[in-house]
Amino acid sequence: MQSTTSKPRLSFWQLWNMSFGFFGIQFGFALQNTNTSRIFSTLGATPDELPLFWLAAPATGLLVQPIIGYLSDNTWHPKWGRRRPFFFIGALLASISLFLMPNSTAVWMAILVLWLMDASINVSMEPFRAFVGDKLDESQQTAGFAMQTFFIGLGGVIASLLPIIFTDVLHVSNEVVNGAIPDSVRYSFYAGGAAYFFAVLWTVLTADELPPEDVEKFRMERAQRRGFANSLKEVLGGFVHMPKTMVQLALVQFFTWFALLAMWVFTTPAIAESVFNTTDGKSAAFQEAGNWTGILFATYGGVSALAVFFLPKLAKFTSRKFVHMVCLLIGGAGLASIAVAHSKEMLIVSMIGVGIAWASILTMPYAILAGSLPARRMGYFMGVFNYFIVLPQIVANLVLGPVIKHLFDGHAVNVLVLAGIAMALGGISTLLVSDTAKPAA
Repeated sequence: MQSTTSKPRLSFWQLWNMSFGFFGIQFGFALQNTNTSRIFSTLGATPDELPLFWLAAPATGLLVQPIIGYLSDNTWHPKWGRRRPFFFIGALLASISLFLMPNSTAVWMAILVLWLMDASINVSMEPFRAFVGDKLDESQQTAGFAMQTFFIGLGGVIASLLPIIFTDVLHVSNEVVNGAIPDSVRYSFYAGGAAYFFAVLWTVLTADELPPEDVEKFRMERAQRRGFANSLKEVLGGFVHMPKTMVQLALVQFFTWFALLAMWVFTTPAIAESVFNTTDGKSAAFQEAGNWTGILFATYGGVSALAVFFLPKLAKFTSRKFVHMVCLLIGGAGLASIAVAHSKEMLIVSMIGVGIAWASILTMPYAILAGSLPARRMGYFMGVFNYFIVLPQIVANLVLGPVIKHLFDGHAVNVLVLAGIAMALGGISTLLVSDTAKPAA
């Protein structure tokens, strides 16, 4: 059961400090989402191979997220707290991975680094979700997740634009030379690695954590749960005792994240073919399409950073699930419209709709869920909830390769239409969710 102890109301700047690390984390995700298909294609991958190569990313989350959530729930240090040690360790490993990724010289090397990078990002990201539930009273939780979403959007904008900033502003080469990843991409990952580490370090050093209500009781319970068998029993046992709200959100999350994975994997090859008239991953036109994907992803990140401040107000007058439904329907329409967008400028309009959906995706499900979770297992259940993010991505990775090859004749833009339909179905599924905003019994 959630604690009924009143938590102190935090100021704007306290919310800022505790959320700032997400600015850095999104550098990792945005660089990964924007450039991974570009890197694989540059190293010789074909469009139907891309989903299988991307499988490393969600597969790591399947294992890492609940384990990290469980470990952080059962951690307490008088100085470093519960979640911040995981912020720091994950940031260090993720930054190293970001430096390694653009130096891959073969597809298999890029896949291995992607595996390490995604696992490391999850180590630092997963406890951030629980951080809001730890520190904020229910009345501030939507605002807390909204602040995180603002930094996710802002970080996504800057990180997604880095390759084109290095190309057009700093005049760094954007061409493939001797099969190597372009310098514009390499330098973007270096800058992103530094931003990731120092942004997370800011939160580690400026945000504090609330101690357990009874520290001695916490230590005794932790001692009783020690041992591999007990730990495994607790980790697996939670799957059959999920709160009702989490189960209801599972279908919404499935359709939503199936759509997002399809977008991240196939936007570059889709617009390269439909707008830049090329399918050659080593061509200058394909690399230009890769830069333009950065602009498009920056667009949806920027829109989300602005939209997120309006969503809590709209939810107050309607409901959180109604707002989420409408946003997903708008995002689905935006994704599907890419098929009829035959100019770079029209693509930006499509991504505005995606940005509205992205703001809600990163805010409303977590705000709906947080009030139904037991405080002692907040991190663990947030990790379990992320199964409904990684499982649809794994399904997408397994099915989209054959789909694009055998049903869509290699045309990646058709996958984006399918993604739009899936996101709209996620919106409709929101009608099945019960948002009582009450603690779990």
